[in-house]
Amino acid sequence: MKKQIEDLIKEYVRKYPEEKSVKTRWKEPIVAFADAGDEMFKKLKEVISPSHALPEDFLPDARTIITYFLPFADFVVKSNIEGRVSSRIWAIAYIETNQLIADLNKYIQKQLRQSRYNSTIIPATHNFDEQKLISDWSHRHVAYIAGLGKFGLNNMLITDKGCCGRIGSIVTNLKLEPTIRDDKEYCLYKARGTCNRCVERCVNDALKISSFNRQKCYEMCLSNAEIYSDLGLADVCGKCLVNVPCSVTNPVK
Repeated sequence: MKKQIEDLIKEYVRKYPEEKSVKTRWKEPIVAFADAGDEMFKKLKEVISPSHALPEDFLPDARTIITYFLPFADFVVKSNIEGRVSSRIWAIAYIETNQLIADLNKYIQKQLRQSRYNSTIIPATHNFDEQKLISDWSHRHVAYIAGLGKFGLNNMLITDKGCCGRIGSIVTNLKLEPTIRDDKEYCLYKARGTCNRCVERCVNDALKISSFNRQKCYEMCLSNAEIYSDLGLADVCGKCLVNVPCSVTNPVK
């Protein structure tokens, strides 16, 4: 069943650009699975916020969390390298990928329902406290628990296909074997202390080696949202993700 779900996700993403006539393109997704009973979910209430949800808050009989990473095509990544303001291509990719995640999760839900399993859909973004800027369901942390990747110095999840892309997750009562979570670091700075390129790339002085200012980061995201208001809500930046060793690959592997 795991392979069926992986294939379903990959095929859906492959066909999506033509079926929806979107401008964004994606590389083949990476999929990972977490046990809903993993004790690390409870730790998120300490690490992130006491209000962070548990899988059973969405589905009382939750058994598995399906997580996936949708890597941006290279032209999307390269478009955002130059300048202080996010590229229009990057802003479009953000909005279109959020919609892809919503559509994909509905599709997964439909397929699971046909096999008589339940699932619940969680928005790709904008499910956070606007004052604290902390999410009550962090797709990145959930994906970390699932073994999809490891956190970099830029607070993004580095996968085997880098960190330039978007993460989605869905909770289901279908029992699936969890993905093995290794103990290696994927960030060059954390693994060897040899890189802080993402800190150098931060355009609003929000990211430091020893600290991260969420307010300053989101300030830049809102500035970009205002510039690209014609597209919808594109509260993004992404400068610390591009033109770095972990943009499109796991540099430690």
